[in-house]
Amino acid sequence: MAKTSSVQKNKNRTALVKRYAKQRARLKALAKDRSLPPEEQFAARLKLAQLPRNSSPTRIRNRCELSGRPRGFYRKFKLSRIALRQLASTGHIPGMTKSSW
Repeated sequence: MAKTSSVQKNKNRTALVKRYAKQRARLKALAKDRSLPPEEQFAARLKLAQLPRNSSPTRIRNRCELSGRPRGFYRKFKLSRIALRQLASTGHIPGMTKSSW
């Protein structure tokens, strides 16, 4: 089990990303728009830099929904490899069985 503070930090980041998504997208579009004068593009970049760092989507860490483990993460299931194997072995994931040959 991961530290609860790490899991909570990641949840706070996710909430910040949601809160600032529209504003961030608008400012990024202004900063990339070549039809605008360079001063306006630069002003948009400055405003973008003033937003909280944790409101950037790249700061979110993929973590297991059950254990909070950050490594060995399967995006399709939102689970770590260990939790996925346990659930598959107990039959909680339909159609998935443990391989043996």
